[in-house]
Amino acid sequence: MLVTLGLLTSFLSFLYVMAPSIRKFFAGGVCRTHVQLPGKVVVITGANTGIGKETARELARRGARVYIACRDVLKGESAASEIRADTKNSQVLVRKLDLSDTKSIRAFAQGFLTEEKQLHILINNAGVMMYPYSKTADGFETHIGVNHLGHFLLTYLLVERLKESAPARIVTLSSVAHHIGKIRFHDLHGEKHYNRTFAYCHSKLANMLFTRELAKRLKGTGVTTYAVHPGIVNSELIRHSFLLCLLWRLFSPFVKTAREGAQTSLHCATAEGLEPLSGKYFSDCKRTWVSPRARDNKTAERLWNVSCELLGIQWE
Repeated sequence: MLVTLGLLTSFLSFLYVMAPSIRKFFAGGVCRTHVQLPGKVVVITGANTGIGKETARELARRGARVYIACRDVLKGESAASEIRADTKNSQVLVRKLDLSDTKSIRAFAQGFLTEEKQLHILINNAGVMMYPYSKTADGFETHIGVNHLGHFLLTYLLVERLKESAPARIVTLSSVAHHIGKIRFHDLHGEKHYNRTFAYCHSKLANMLFTRELAKRLKGTGVTTYAVHPGIVNSELIRHSFLLCLLWRLFSPFVKTAREGAQTSLHCATAEGLEPLSGKYFSDCKRTWVSPRARDNKTAERLWNVSCELLGIQWE
């Protein structure tokens, strides 16, 4: 027992001493493009905190008009105020969007389309992780409802404005966790069996398949789309898991900051020459490998059709 404690203490001491070097190694890729965005309009979901907030900060710094679309408007206003002061860009706006409620999604889209005649970048950033079993206002299991269906509907409602503003981009945050995800069409809402870890993984696979099918359907429109793994990031996303909170704290040298986690989203939103890679998956600012399930065209098309049925929309 004493030997084990001694080894653990030595290991933690080593991490502490080596933390600066370890942090630099695990920080991952950096968005190298310096493209400026004056006159461009951006919508980012969940940008009141974490990765989304840092993404909004950088795009505002580049001159874009940025909409923070979030459920907690007060928190959003606080983030927007901070970003405006930091970037000297007054065009950082907050609008209410609750991805767990299709009425809220439609209200946001209607308001935005009335307010803005252009949209150049849509970043589907918000999400939930390891949430205890619950359902959205429309009866969808929360992970699939918020992470996939909410963004599916939002993109559907805004896609024509994106086409009108082309060239335009859609960036959807997925995760390396998609590798162990599976689309369980027979139990999409976890009513027969529910595991909150796997529910998250399933929803991240749905994000991958959505991006793949969306790219195919947007071909030739001037709108391109990308899926992103931000990395292992210290953010509020893990707040529903005591174990992950503990592990993130213990292994903090290996965990990215929110700013570091935003780099691949920024890369896919701004880097020049990415158009031929529409529908692909990026990590650390470069294209990376996807699971066989994420490359299944039949599953992607079926998920698209099922999503349309659940949301009561027709999207050809």
